[in-house]
Amino acid sequence: MKLDEKKEIKVKLKQIMRKATLPVIITIAVVSFLFISPLGKSIIASGSDLYQKLNVLQEIIRIVNDSYVDNPDWTKIMEGAYRGMLEEMDPHSVYIEPKQLDNLNEQFTGKFEGIGIEFDILDGYITVISPVAGAPAERAGLEVGDKISKINNESAYRIKRDDVQKKLRGPKGSEVTVTIRRQGQADFDVKIIRDEIPLYSVSAAFMIDDSTGYIFLNRFSGTTSDEVEQALRRLSGEGMKRLIFDLRNNSGGYLEQAVEIADKFIAGRQKIVYTKGRLSSANEEFYSGRTEPFEKIPLVVLINRGSASASEIVAGAVQDLDRGLIVGETSFGKGLVQRQYPLRDGSAVRVTVARYYTPSGRLIQRPYDGTIDEYYDTFSEENRDSLLAIKDSVANRPKFDTVSGRTVFGGGGITPDYSVKYDRVLVDETYKLLRHPSRVIFEYASDFVKKNRDLANDRQNFHRKFEVSDKNFDAFKKMAAEKISDLNLKQIGEDKDYLKILIKAEIARGYWGYDDYYKIVRLSDNQVTSALNSLAEARKMIYGR
Repeated sequence: MKLDEKKEIKVKLKQIMRKATLPVIITIAVVSFLFISPLGKSIIASGSDLYQKLNVLQEIIRIVNDSYVDNPDWTKIMEGAYRGMLEEMDPHSVYIEPKQLDNLNEQFTGKFEGIGIEFDILDGYITVISPVAGAPAERAGLEVGDKISKINNESAYRIKRDDVQKKLRGPKGSEVTVTIRRQGQADFDVKIIRDEIPLYSVSAAFMIDDSTGYIFLNRFSGTTSDEVEQALRRLSGEGMKRLIFDLRNNSGGYLEQAVEIADKFIAGRQKIVYTKGRLSSANEEFYSGRTEPFEKIPLVVLINRGSASASEIVAGAVQDLDRGLIVGETSFGKGLVQRQYPLRDGSAVRVTVARYYTPSGRLIQRPYDGTIDEYYDTFSEENRDSLLAIKDSVANRPKFDTVSGRTVFGGGGITPDYSVKYDRVLVDETYKLLRHPSRVIFEYASDFVKKNRDLANDRQNFHRKFEVSDKNFDAFKKMAAEKISDLNLKQIGEDKDYLKILIKAEIARGYWGYDDYYKIVRLSDNQVTSALNSLAEARKMIYGR
């Protein structure tokens, strides 16, 4: 097309746009795209039928705009069209509305600005479940169990969760006054200066015994590598000689962070993961390179059906390079790489640009023929975690070799070296109790902590000797009956031992934080026990003995 012709088309388009209806505007946009933009001209030149499809789209828009029974909400309609288009490609290419984008970016940048509390709405009040360590709320003296009755002198009773975020979050340096209701005291005001609040990737890091460290990682965000490094060095200083690295229910995050985490354990220059896409810019190889003090530490990685993406990169590299053992359940099977592209209206799209492969060449992405619902429905199947571990199933899966010649399997997810199904079957009434919004265990433990503060003076003795007595459990059941009127107390008594563990863990968290909570809970976790039992074999993989 000649330069003069282009100018003439642009002038005519501008004249028409002043009087155009929405369908006409969309038609003009389609024509402009096809005949003026380089991408549009390349589509026509390639003989693609996209031109015809765009014509059909604008025809549908015209019909809906002219004939639909109500005035169409075009924002809602077009956002639905964007989502549907991307869902047809694969389960992980998505359209992100502007209002969702900030929350998603927050999760992966690892910080936001506010007062720094984990909270829930209990009995109509914002209740502090845990102040974030070092955050303004903790510095101002807020405690576990405190209830916020007012925000800036306005009642916060029966406030909606979304409104809590709007009122308590705000720019660094701004001020908010909250009125605190604390057991045994008159309501009092606390002035808090908002600050930057970290979102931690490491949920817990502690010593299981004198030589075994444990790290529980919940995501791969921008701060993950630094957090894991700090946890490893702290545990090493406490005597860690071997490690359980728990990636269960870690849905992933940044690929680069996964590479950095794997690099902490993998010696020399070895391939950790590689990606292959249609564009050459999407083809990359990632190698280990740094010398780390943790490259010889016996390692077991725990995974389950909720472990995906970056978690599978780490687990796959550890397994393929014979760096450690994988224990648990077959992972989710997300082996697609997305790039996020901002759009002019403040929204964004995440588009799959490549597939990723483990060092041995395994594609971890599981098949996704069918609908999005079908793809995710298998996640909740009771026996999903063991389907790929039985002989008949494994025999039909593609086989690959680790660096030492061990056989590993592709075809969807990471199959653990030792398949161990999580063994915790509870009665329905116990599930009702645990899922009830009243959070009875938290309420009971908070009350217990306030009445027994002397127990906080002997942390080691608490872990070794403290037990929730039958008298304590009866008091807990009484509170549960008051909070949940239709709860069958006799039935929850069948799970008394497990509930006592959770109560003890919640009390420990009230005294010392999440490390102590998870230490108590994990010691009754059969998958963690299996990981402990596998560490001797993991050592042999490194030292031959």
